[in-house]
Order: sequence, then C-alpha cells, then structure tokens
Amino acid sequence: MKLGIGLTNFSWPVPTAELGATIEGIARTADEAGFDSLWVMDHFFQISISGEPVESPMPEAYSTLGFLAGVTRRIALGALVGSVSYRHPGVLIKTVTTLDVLSGGRMYFGIGAGAPFDPEPMGAETRFEAEGLGIPFPRLGERFERLEEALRLAHQMWAGDESPFHGEHYRLERPLNSPNSVRRPHPPILIGGSGERKTLRLVARYADACNLFDLPGAGFGDNLTRKLEVLRQHCEEIGRDPAEIEKTVVSTVDFTAGVNAAAEHLHVLAELGIDHALITPPGAWDKSTLADATALLELVH
Repeated sequence: MKLGIGLTNFSWPVPTAELGATIEGIARTADEAGFDSLWVMDHFFQISISGEPVESPMPEAYSTLGFLAGVTRRIALGALVGSVSYRHPGVLIKTVTTLDVLSGGRMYFGIGAGAPFDPEPMGAETRFEAEGLGIPFPRLGERFERLEEALRLAHQMWAGDESPFHGEHYRLERPLNSPNSVRRPHPPILIGGSGERKTLRLVARYADACNLFDLPGAGFGDNLTRKLEVLRQHCEEIGRDPAEIEKTVVSTVDFTAGVNAAAEHLHVLAELGIDHALITPPGAWDKSTLADATALLELVH
C-alpha cells in the first residue's frame, strides 16, 4: 500500500513568521522518509471536522503546494481536493500544469464538486469560506455540471488540443497550455467524494484516482466495500477496467493506540481494495507523530 500524509492542521504554537519553516520541516521529513505523497486541503477557512475553530490558520492550497514543491525532491503532491467553484478551470489546469513542470512531474490534479450540500447564508459571522470571501458558489447540481466540464477541459488541455471549448458554463476560445505537463499523458486526475450516482460515475469516466473517507466510527468497512462495488459497476457500464483507478482514502490515525494497531487497520483497508492511504493525526503534525508515521511506513511498504 502507498502511504501519504495530509497537511490539514496548521495550528502549531509558533509565530506566523515561523509557519513556513515548520511546514518545510514536515515536508522534508516526509520526502526523505519515503512517503509516497503529501497533500493539502483546498480550503480558505479551517473546517469543523478538524476540531479547530474556523479562524485557525489555513494557507491557500496552491501557493502552499508551490512552496512544498520547492522544498522537496521526490514526493508526489496534491490538493484534496480543489473545489471546481473556487477557480476558473482553465486557470486551475494551468496552475496544476505549472506545478507539475516545476516539480518534475510530481503533481496530482485533485478536484471535486465542493461541499456535498448547499450551504445556507450565515451573514457576517459565517463559517463558510465561499460566503466569507465572496466566492460565487452555485447550487450542488450546477457544481456537478461544472465539474464534468472541467474534467473534459482538463483532458483536452493536457492532450494539447487548442480548439475552442464551448460548454454550458465555460467558454475558452483557445485553451493553450504551454508548457504542457511533464507527467504524460497528464497528471493523475483524482476526484474526491463518494456520491454513488454522480461522483463515482465521473470517476469511472474521467479519473485516474478516487478519494473516499475512512473516519472513526463511520463503519468504514461496509461503507468502503459498498463504494468500491458501485465504482466497479460504473466502470463495467463503460467497459473500463476498475483496476486502472487508484483507490485512495483519507484516514485519521490516532497513534496513541500504537503503530502496530495502525498498521493492522491499513492492512484491512488494503484487503478491501484501497491502494493509497492518506493519513493525518487528530491534531497538527509534530515530531512524535511524524516519527510514528515513519515507523508505520516501514511496516506497510
């Protein structure tokens, strides 16, 4: 099984000026230890599942990935996952391509529809980043339409096809992408989310990887078994081999239970058909949890 780590909690007790050095230390440790991947969330505000307040530090994802690309040498990088509504897809694809070129072909293209619901306005004290920052955030049905157009556009731009793209939501007269990606035919496209009717169908048609959830108390075994079976069925409908799709999960690992217990859990995930686990501790990474994660890496690789 591949093992990656997620940088999702930036609440270290350090001055803001030291955040860069702290992130660099974690990234270099992960790179040198041999982890397969390093991920950030595409959020502008901290999310409630972290257990931290919304005001906690949350650096912008693609700026952070550029920084990570500069301080690492071999580890793959990606965002879990870019919300299709947060950036025009032509610019997002260009951004990921640039990072892929400058990192020597180490980028994933993580994308999704955004929140699996339609947030209600909250006003001046909003906890929702799109409302807070004034980012247009269409209803979920439209976001799925935009997601499919973005996926079609990504395949076109990475194929070097500059012909006009005229979708219902996006019009690009010349989707030039120069320089094109180092990774060929394109950076792996990872779609986040587990919706059975829309998301997993898009995975089968357009993606190289999916991202599911392995959260404590969520009945992960039955849930993942079900989601992987639905994905297999969608692949079967279009004549695609589901083995072509990398199955990833986000997994919170509490190392207080011991590294061996964490390894046993990852073994269960592998038996279910998961190829790549992206782990985070309950809080921010520190020297202790990084050491535990490195020991875990040695057990599962």
